[in-house]
Amino acid sequence: MLKKSLFITGIVLFSMVCGAQENRFNSFDGVPIVYTDQGEGRAVLLIHGFINSRKSWDNTALKNDLLAKGYRVIIPDLRGNGDSGKPQNDDAYINNAEVTDLKLLMDHLEVKSYSAVGYSRGSILLAKLLTVDKRISKAVLGGMGIDFTNPKWNKRIMFANAFKGDSNEQTKDAVDYAKSIQADLRSLHLQQKHQPVTSINELNAISTEVLVVCGDQDKENGNPNTLARTFENGNFTMVKGNHNKTYKTKEFANVIIQFLK
Repeated sequence: MLKKSLFITGIVLFSMVCGAQENRFNSFDGVPIVYTDQGEGRAVLLIHGFINSRKSWDNTALKNDLLAKGYRVIIPDLRGNGDSGKPQNDDAYINNAEVTDLKLLMDHLEVKSYSAVGYSRGSILLAKLLTVDKRISKAVLGGMGIDFTNPKWNKRIMFANAFKGDSNEQTKDAVDYAKSIQADLRSLHLQQKHQPVTSINELNAISTEVLVVCGDQDKENGNPNTLARTFENGNFTMVKGNHNKTYKTKEFANVIIQFLK
């Protein structure tokens, strides 16, 4: 009986993890946003990083563990990425359009309260989302330091220029990778050009409990501990890993699962 029970449990978990159905809704300006919505229970929104899509969370320990522990996991393709619409004009990215997409997605799904996890650029969007959506009960900013709070952040400007055609040694690999997966370079340029900026004063005013998680080899985006200290209820945890691999690790998943309890 035990073997049979374990077998059935395995089938259920496999179905939950692998059987994600693609859904979509039209955002405020008609841009289609594609997302998956799996599981039941308390909702957790996962926000992917730059030159990426919702599929970057597939087969990660975090997604698998959330589903196994009974959470509802919602993962969108941000506008300009994956299967979502890829508008080509500036107006489609100004005024924190991507953040508005996320808020409207949770409205569309009639979610009354949720936790959210961002990684890399997803953390930048989540920081701004925290200033406009009081439904977020807990938030995790992964792979991010304090530098995004600077509206003249050199890295953001450098990547915006790179995806407009002015690349350099620091950005060449990213541009080449984007081309290799046939990402929309114009949209990537606009995402960087109009990337949300959340000031330190705005972060200071957030009362939501926030966990900042960063890999011990990840020093690309400023000091993560300094970022954690800007929040009234901020916490900082360092795990093993570099910027591109940390979010896939079991250790990353473990600290987040513990935080969300």
